[in-house]
Amino acid sequence: MKRFLLSVAFVLCFAAFASAQFDKGEPVKWKSQIEQVEPGVFEVQVTAKVEEGWHTYGLGPYDGGPNPTILTVSGQGVELVGEPYIKQGGRRVMDETFGMEIDLVENGDILAQKIKMGPGAEGKINVLVEYQACTNGSCVAPQEAQMSLSLPEEAVSAPEKKKTGSLWGFILEAIAWGLVALLTPCVFPMIPMTVSFFLKQNEKNPSRGRFMAILYGICIVLIYTIPIAVIILLTYILGGENFAADIFNWIATSWINVIFFAIFVIFALSFFGAFEIVLPSSMVNKADSKSGRGGILGVFFMALTLVLVSFSCTGPIVGSAIIKSMQGEIMTPIIVMLVFSIVFAIPFTIFAFAPSLLKKLPKSGGWLNSVKVVLGFIELALGMKFLSVADQTYHWGILDREVYLAFWIVIAALLGMYLIGKLRFKYDSPSDHVGVGRLILGIICFAFMVYMIPGMWGAPLKALSGYLPPIQTQDFVVPYTSGSAIGTYNPSSSTEIVAVPDRKYSDKLHLPHGLVGYFTFDEALKASKEQGKPIFFDFTGHGCVNCREMEARVWSDPKVLQMLRNDFVICSLYGDDKMEVLPEDYLRLEDGTVLKGMGKINSRFVREKFSANAQPFYLVLDSDGNPLVEPMGYNLDVDNYVEFLKKGLASYGK
Repeated sequence: MKRFLLSVAFVLCFAAFASAQFDKGEPVKWKSQIEQVEPGVFEVQVTAKVEEGWHTYGLGPYDGGPNPTILTVSGQGVELVGEPYIKQGGRRVMDETFGMEIDLVENGDILAQKIKMGPGAEGKINVLVEYQACTNGSCVAPQEAQMSLSLPEEAVSAPEKKKTGSLWGFILEAIAWGLVALLTPCVFPMIPMTVSFFLKQNEKNPSRGRFMAILYGICIVLIYTIPIAVIILLTYILGGENFAADIFNWIATSWINVIFFAIFVIFALSFFGAFEIVLPSSMVNKADSKSGRGGILGVFFMALTLVLVSFSCTGPIVGSAIIKSMQGEIMTPIIVMLVFSIVFAIPFTIFAFAPSLLKKLPKSGGWLNSVKVVLGFIELALGMKFLSVADQTYHWGILDREVYLAFWIVIAALLGMYLIGKLRFKYDSPSDHVGVGRLILGIICFAFMVYMIPGMWGAPLKALSGYLPPIQTQDFVVPYTSGSAIGTYNPSSSTEIVAVPDRKYSDKLHLPHGLVGYFTFDEALKASKEQGKPIFFDFTGHGCVNCREMEARVWSDPKVLQMLRNDFVICSLYGDDKMEVLPEDYLRLEDGTVLKGMGKINSRFVREKFSANAQPFYLVLDSDGNPLVEPMGYNLDVDNYVEFLKKGLASYGK
């Protein structure tokens, strides 16, 4: 009974003491602010205002000791960078009561937490501080302080703020993307296929040909917009954003490219005169009487082929639309995709009208069959690109760079011989002379053939970098050395590319220009810390033609190459590689799904960590994996790229 009364008395005394203290005001108050410390990275700072003689404890943890102060930062789209830390103060003392060293947070001391704003960020940040104020060995009950912050005005231009722009801004961006996409290496060559298809549509009925041309453009728009709209809506409703992002990567880089290659070969053989691609007679008759379901089907097939095979280059706008859908926007990405597809389709539609003007020209013999044969050679050459994509992503090794070049050299030579009249096909008209136009085209073909020949021994061939397999796939490529000029090769050098023992997957994956890097993010982080160098992060793909062009035209520049080789730890992650990673690199999702494919794992990682899906995607990171500068994509301006790397180095050295 006595012990109970003493306990009650102690509690009452303590309560009176605490009450007396709070009569004077709370002994600890907190003030918060936010600062941008790195591009895209912000620091939430919480400053303690503590009355004299009082303190609270550090962040701990203190196992068996006092209650640590807990700093929690949250908000929609807020991603924590590292753990909370004491930015200023935090006097370290030996606490005899608990028998351990602890940190005391006193007046003016600052706690901090770095953050970045991910998908769906609204700019509002919630701050919670849980603490216990103590003085002279006595403490009041644990308290908490809640605060709210907003991103500073200067952060409006940061990536997370772009989504607040007007719809018209997105529409203008989509128009620009549509025009740029037409000039990319895997889209522009599709125009010959369009011409060849509509040549026949105009032979019998010019008005129907014009209708088909309009329908062709409409099909392109519908094929782009409707599936994207469905996927975005399902993604938003069901939360399956990973499937939405992965399906485009699969279309652009999977075995389906072999089917695209076969389609190009079939078209080429048809143009050479091996056979005619026609619909069954019953379907043709029905088409004549009812405007032709067969013709419409053919137009739809042409539009579908164009859309599918161009995903490698149209991926950036598609990836942007998907990222916007992850941020909670529904109609904006659909409208953006609609505008993009209209801009993308209009030139093809206009060009599809052009063959109808050819009805006034002779229909038999002469130039018309020559056009078809030339298109056959072109399509045979271009079809090699799709087979190469599948070969690279699955590591079949059947179409290395020198084999690819050998086919192109032979095709160019045969086309040149055809143009100067040394090679004839079944339906060619007899000719006793060669016109000036054909002679000039023949000279161009032979010059192109001669230009490619040094590539068989490792010459860069920068003009073709978007089409060719990477130079590191060539069996007898001559590697670049620090003492050799860019674009030259040294026959006495070793040409064997070997795996680097301490780098995973280097037996199958290689960097261009003799660079050495890592193909897993964890290994790159470790190397960065050990070497004291920033990370040059390269999100790439075997089927990314813009990536190959960047490597051949920008990375090969002496200034860029020297910096990449000496100043950075290179981390290249392939978003389309089909190899199965080692068991320790499997990615286990929350729903129990286990990702084993390298491409799927890397694509998911880049989406979640950097909110990016397009290739190429370049970053400079610190040794903890945090961005030091704004990301960079496809940009052939070497000086701009050098400045990008220099900014990263300067930020790392701060």
